[in-house]
Amino acid sequence: MTIKQELEKIVEAAIGRVKNKEGFEKISLSEILIEEPKEKMRGDYSANAAFLIAKNIGKNPFEIATFLKQEIEKEKSIIEKVEVVNGFLNFFISRNYLKKQLEKILKEKNKFGSLKPVKKEKINVEFISANPTGPLTLGNGRGGFCGDVLANVLEKAGYSVTKEYYINDTGNQIKKLGHSVIGDSEAVYKGEYILKLRDEIKGDDPEKVGEIAAKYILQKMLKPAVKKMGIKFDVWFSEKSLYEKNDVDKAIAQLAKNGFTYESEKAVWFKSKDLEDDKDRVLIRADGIKTYFASDIAYLNNKFKRKFDRLIMFLGADHYGYVPRLRAAATALGFENKKIDAIVMQMVRLFEKGKEVRMSKRAGIYYTLDELIDEVGLDIARFFFLMISPNTHMNFNMDLAKEKSEKNPVFKAQYAYARINSILKKAGTRNPKSKNLNLLSEPSELELMKEMLKLPDIVKDVSIDYQVQRLPQYATDLSDAFHKFYEKCRVISDDKKISEARLCLICASRIVLKNTLDLMGISAPEKM
Repeated sequence: MTIKQELEKIVEAAIGRVKNKEGFEKISLSEILIEEPKEKMRGDYSANAAFLIAKNIGKNPFEIATFLKQEIEKEKSIIEKVEVVNGFLNFFISRNYLKKQLEKILKEKNKFGSLKPVKKEKINVEFISANPTGPLTLGNGRGGFCGDVLANVLEKAGYSVTKEYYINDTGNQIKKLGHSVIGDSEAVYKGEYILKLRDEIKGDDPEKVGEIAAKYILQKMLKPAVKKMGIKFDVWFSEKSLYEKNDVDKAIAQLAKNGFTYESEKAVWFKSKDLEDDKDRVLIRADGIKTYFASDIAYLNNKFKRKFDRLIMFLGADHYGYVPRLRAAATALGFENKKIDAIVMQMVRLFEKGKEVRMSKRAGIYYTLDELIDEVGLDIARFFFLMISPNTHMNFNMDLAKEKSEKNPVFKAQYAYARINSILKKAGTRNPKSKNLNLLSEPSELELMKEMLKLPDIVKDVSIDYQVQRLPQYATDLSDAFHKFYEKCRVISDDKKISEARLCLICASRIVLKNTLDLMGISAPEKM
């Protein structure tokens, strides 16, 4: 149970004890929010429960909060004191609870932050899924790192997770790739890699040349790039296999059986407008060729038949309209469309020396993900891509990425970890023990402990709303808390008892910081 969940339980129990008061039974407990106040003087956490109750019974929130405070203060295991400010219940966490949680971190080690979900779920996370028509771009990298880290968090939250890459290895884009390799008037893709493919692949049939080129790009460019990104997919799923197994025809037949197709102008259409899409979609064109959306529906059908409880997919910035039509397809196939979640990644712009570095895949002038990782390193690439919310446009600052100081947030976190290891090495111990953790009473010691306890709540929150940018921010906050403690308190001193306690404190900090970096797929160097 996370610290916020414990506080929720305490507040709910207090409400339960006074539920005979008028209006209390009307409150929706799910609406109770436990949050961190913006000002630390307001407490460690706050609750809005008094506002919810006051709204129902027509009383002042301050009055409600005041007698709720009296009930909550009966709970001694976690709360040191409760204050009422402007109707909010503000909680101060007890030192005794912090001590117990510190012991828990030292005991659980790399398991700290792991959760037991309310119910077991099997989750499919599909990300990158770039067409095998060229190298991975920075946009692919952003979706790749975010998808990989979200999958890590979901596993930490106790779910069964499958990481999946969907390979678009058939259709019009493969034919266009063939034309590009042949170099005829219908060539679309450009760049050095196309010239290399032209030297190695001979032929004049665009479809056959495109298939060979796509296989080459997948094996020689995409998979090595994914490995360089530090990502391991559980499944590489071929779109072509859907046609080979007649799954596309079967999916269309299922839609027809359920009454969601019709013919018009010699084409077969999906009645997606009836299911909250903005218009109906073509499944089979008048010339008999099936659309991309037809194979997407077959792929969706395949995922549901593999018994996934949740489908999470990372999509490019131009795929906003894709989500409602996919949910419409799920409904038409007979599945719950609420099981589909999509994260639409916004564009990435690269800046160096104050100027934007232009990228255009088709013009052959672009900065590949491979090149970026080679230039700044994997840890920095991962951290920087994770810092900004996926639904926000991102400017990648190459100058800051190359900065070898604590101005660079990656180095700040890694330096904190290296410094802790250096202190433990100097003390001659990796697993310190202390019977006097109550000696940890300095403000910077208590703040560091409080910061460490936030990891389980971050895992829980990210597993719900997919906002992975919380992790790099947390790594920075935890590192800052450690550095402030280090500036204020001498770890190894003549006072053996306080030294032992502080060694335990930094050892716990080391565990939590390592667990956080592991979730992000970022290394934790023992020295720098």
